[in-house]
Amino acid sequence: MSLMITDDFRDSFFQECEDLLEAMNDGFRLMAENQHEIETVHAVFRAVHSIKGGAGAFGLDALVAFAHHFETGLDKLRAGKLDLDDTVLGLFQRCGDHLADLVGSARDEVDMDAASSAQLHGELDAIIGTVVQDDPDDAPDFQPAGLDLDLLFAPAPGGRYRILFEPWAELFRSGNDPAMLLRNLGRLGTLSARLNTDHVPPLSELECTRPHLQWELILETDETAETIADTFEFVDGLCRLEIAESATGETVRPGGCNSMPDAPTGEADATGPDTVTHGEQTQPIARTNDSKRASAATIRVDLERVDKLINLVGELVIKEAMLSQSISKIALPSENEVSVGLDSLKQLAGEIQEGVMAIRAQPVKPMFQRMSRIVREAAVATGKRVRLMTQGEHTEVDKTVLERLVDPLTHMIRNAVDHGLEDPQTRSAAGKPEEGTVILSAAHRSGRVMIDISDDGGGINRAKVRKLAEDKGLISPDADLGPAEIDNLLFLPGFSSKDEVSALSGRGVGLDVARSEVQALGGRVSITSNPGEGTTFSISLPLTLAVLEGMVIEVAGQTMVVPITAVQETLQPRTAEIHAIGQDGRVVTNRDRLVPIVDLGAIFGFRPPPETLDNHVLLLVETDNGRHCALIVDGIQDQRQVVIKSLESNYGHVNGVAAATILGDGRIALIIDPDGIIRDATGPIGGDFQLHAAR
Repeated sequence: MSLMITDDFRDSFFQECEDLLEAMNDGFRLMAENQHEIETVHAVFRAVHSIKGGAGAFGLDALVAFAHHFETGLDKLRAGKLDLDDTVLGLFQRCGDHLADLVGSARDEVDMDAASSAQLHGELDAIIGTVVQDDPDDAPDFQPAGLDLDLLFAPAPGGRYRILFEPWAELFRSGNDPAMLLRNLGRLGTLSARLNTDHVPPLSELECTRPHLQWELILETDETAETIADTFEFVDGLCRLEIAESATGETVRPGGCNSMPDAPTGEADATGPDTVTHGEQTQPIARTNDSKRASAATIRVDLERVDKLINLVGELVIKEAMLSQSISKIALPSENEVSVGLDSLKQLAGEIQEGVMAIRAQPVKPMFQRMSRIVREAAVATGKRVRLMTQGEHTEVDKTVLERLVDPLTHMIRNAVDHGLEDPQTRSAAGKPEEGTVILSAAHRSGRVMIDISDDGGGINRAKVRKLAEDKGLISPDADLGPAEIDNLLFLPGFSSKDEVSALSGRGVGLDVARSEVQALGGRVSITSNPGEGTTFSISLPLTLAVLEGMVIEVAGQTMVVPITAVQETLQPRTAEIHAIGQDGRVVTNRDRLVPIVDLGAIFGFRPPPETLDNHVLLLVETDNGRHCALIVDGIQDQRQVVIKSLESNYGHVNGVAAATILGDGRIALIIDPDGIIRDATGPIGGDFQLHAAR
């Protein structure tokens, strides 16, 4: 086998490990919520066992040894010899975390400290009740003799089944090993196996990439045909499998393991007395368990190829805009063929863009599962009892956003456990459960992704936060700050409300870094807190970092873009609807509320604020936390898709600016950040005025 093929197999194994680890964590979550049944335990066991089997094929001894120890404990649980309490579940969760670490270190080819494995080995021995010896079946025990095999396992009286097993090429490509499947089958009872080589062609005609072997098996066991089929669950669709009970002759074929159209049939006449099927015809029995239904066909693609395709789609959008700009300068009659064709091109480009972005979209579930480990580790470090609840796990986010969101989310989760939740004694005195709750949720809202981290702790102690900020010189003692502005002091560099330095906090590094990382993604972070009830950190992110729908506007001769998801309506205000407030402020009456007015031209230094608004338009925009503002613009040019170009990497962060784009005429336009504009411009009056306008 060539090195390239081996590497492909290895990559496939680690990709499958991600799915198996996700299934394992799903099982642990159900166990923690007391919603598990025996099938949940079986699913966790199978995930660990499959990782062990694949690791053995690549000689990953440390991973195999720990997985074997781990599955022994799980086997005790599914056999009813071990009670599932908080201690056992906590140990299994930590073993799952360590198993994920071992998979990661094997993938990256780095060594892990053996001490952590040894400690968990000891804890597993304590609950299992015995020291687990190395599995004698870890090494292949097949002894070829004339290409026929005879495998004898410990006898177990019961039914007799005849099994035909024919692996296809896809089974080997996925890193599975027939020898391991047969060993697992042998654990169900007494198994004898014979290798059928009737379909092996002469050496001169042999195709090395296509298997030609069949195994004819006889199994005596008390187990059912469904249990036997479960042994081959992870090669579903990768082999030909027929299971026939001797007494009835009925054949069970698990979903997906049907014979290939061009596969050898293995007729009775060719195999002698020990044939697999009996009677003139056998009928397959379909499996009705939803968890076993065949999954949709998928294909793995290098992420760089997808990124290149996305960049090309972005260029297509820009070229379409340039073409539209050029045609608009030509005096063509309405409904001409060129304009109609251009509209079709625009629609097609939009559909391509949506399709390509869907390829990059990934559910947040794997990231949320990683946060479960962060919560457990933070709970141990602080001596608190914490339960993590997740909502909206299937919300999809651009993969780039997802990868870069892990660190800021980790900071906020640790902050919620360390700062937000009280210790058990304080919670009990306040009439709360000793176990604190952290809720991690995700949802699509107004064309953006919202991720909330909520705790049911004591809320932000604003008096303490203000005093600490004054003591550190972050604010002046006479600063007039409202509750929301005090909460935002938590994001200042160097701020920490911890009096002592711990493994989790106290060094003044965390939330400021988290906010910077979220801002670099074009996102925002906000805080809401109620004393005694808890705190919520809300992260708002764009669905994609490639293209957005924008409103092209003109301000003081400059062309800018406002994200269309932030625009509620446009206004042509009358003088009677404009009111002065404070020294320089103005508000506009809109639907029985007063909305602050902000001039984009003045904000960016293009011009002084206009005295009258007769020749201007107001854009009423809303931020993710419900704040409103009316932006003064000179005119609206168009509404179209624009390609996002980051300013962070080439220039740096600019307040009030989210990114830039290239217009159809080749000019560069800034994409404004409405939330940043409102935050920087309105100050204490940034929220809506809860007043009714005088009639």
